[in-house]
Amino acid sequence: MPNVQLPPKENNLFKRILKCYEQKQYKNGLKFCKMILSNPKFAEHGETLAMKGLTLNCLGKKEEAYEFVRKGLRNNVKSHVCWHVYGLLQRSDKRYDEAIKCYRNALKLDKDNLQILRDLSLLQIQMRDLEGYRETRYQLLQLRPTQRASWIGYAVAHHLLKDYEMALKLLEEFRQTQQVPPSKIDYEYSELILYQNQVMREADLFQESLEHIETYEKQICDKLLVEEIKGEMLLKLGRLKEASEVFKNLIDRNAENWCYYEGLEKALQLSTLEERLQIYEDISKQHPRAISPRRLPLNLAPGEKFRELMDKFLRVNFSKGCPPLFTTLKSLYYNTEKISIIQELVTNYETSLKTCDFFSPYENGEKEPPTTLLWVQYFLAQHFDKLGQYSLALDYINAAIASTPTLIELFYMKAKIYKHMGNLREAVKWMDEAQSLDTADRFINSKCAKYMLRANMIKEAEEMCSKFTREGTSAMENLNEMQCMWFQTECISAYQRLGRYGDALQKCHEVERVVMR
Repeated sequence: MPNVQLPPKENNLFKRILKCYEQKQYKNGLKFCKMILSNPKFAEHGETLAMKGLTLNCLGKKEEAYEFVRKGLRNNVKSHVCWHVYGLLQRSDKRYDEAIKCYRNALKLDKDNLQILRDLSLLQIQMRDLEGYRETRYQLLQLRPTQRASWIGYAVAHHLLKDYEMALKLLEEFRQTQQVPPSKIDYEYSELILYQNQVMREADLFQESLEHIETYEKQICDKLLVEEIKGEMLLKLGRLKEASEVFKNLIDRNAENWCYYEGLEKALQLSTLEERLQIYEDISKQHPRAISPRRLPLNLAPGEKFRELMDKFLRVNFSKGCPPLFTTLKSLYYNTEKISIIQELVTNYETSLKTCDFFSPYENGEKEPPTTLLWVQYFLAQHFDKLGQYSLALDYINAAIASTPTLIELFYMKAKIYKHMGNLREAVKWMDEAQSLDTADRFINSKCAKYMLRANMIKEAEEMCSKFTREGTSAMENLNEMQCMWFQTECISAYQRLGRYGDALQKCHEVERVVMR
């Protein structure tokens, strides 16, 4: 059928179809399609048939969708709309190469169509066709030279192709068109300057990057990033004294960022272990509440020096009650000597606290509160669990539970130990006990459900999750709707272990639909 121009009435209906598609009012869109196609004169109108197919695709009717779109394309092969719609259909099925071919055919018929060019550029970047992406972004820049996205998109294309010189030239030309007075702070302008600087750093233009960041410092919103870039560039340029001052200021601002200490060590060029440890000691005195300047030396110190520093570190944290203490120290467990020292120190604490409420029987002064012993026992349970000595880990966690039977962390740890032992049913029992202490805690609820699935208790896991799913629908349906992937994948494994391969396969298809959507 040749290209038929719709009369005003039908043309208005067609525009309404497009609007319904954009607003996701698919059923209304189909009604308008029917109104046009029911007229014998326009029953074979290609663009309307294509739009009907696209709308059906959005309603999950793929076979019908392809049928209508192909029919529409056959009826009007010279319509850029039909080719564009066919491309959108291919894109929805992840057939990106075919979609790109369709977009190119559409552009042969309407070379300056902005929407088709944008859609093409998105697929080109998806397929890593960087040369093609650059060409498409250049066309968009020519068509819309006043739009920010046109300039940035074209600059990004050159950046990705590692043509840093051209990318910087484009960004600078665009920056000069932005009328932002030096006294004004504009967030988007600030991000543009930072992006410029990123390209400079990737191009190894360290001196230019430093001068650039200093020139526009007042117009950049992220003051912390400005200082971090300064420190990095000064290190690269070998201006170590200035770099050390920048990193000292950054540490004063955030004494818990490990990267700042690494930068400071490089800037100071510390050659001996004693010098490195002294720096951390000085910072620790300036920031007595900070953990990092006391934790990082533990990575460096050997033997007796490690024992001395670890003793101080553990005492402070046990006294104030620090549940994640073991997590903080876990990275040291690659060193058997350090493991032995930690074990010796903490077991001695436990023995002494039981008898005299001090870390050592030779101490005087104020006694430790009862919670100190609790956190020591909790730490020992984690310690022996990490080492695979599960009976000892259970002894310590049971002692802690006996003294404080209302602390969720203790039951959570006991469940974890049983899980590591391979006793999944017992692990579920104690994780359920943990979640019963705080039924409003979603994290514990999810952990409990996960443990249940590992123990092949699928129905119980679904009931557990139903406490946090929408009323009126089953928990399984709601979890699928929310794309809760950990639950779905654990369900698949549970069904497989139970030999329920049909249910497992059904769940696999549900996950596939989410991933491929």
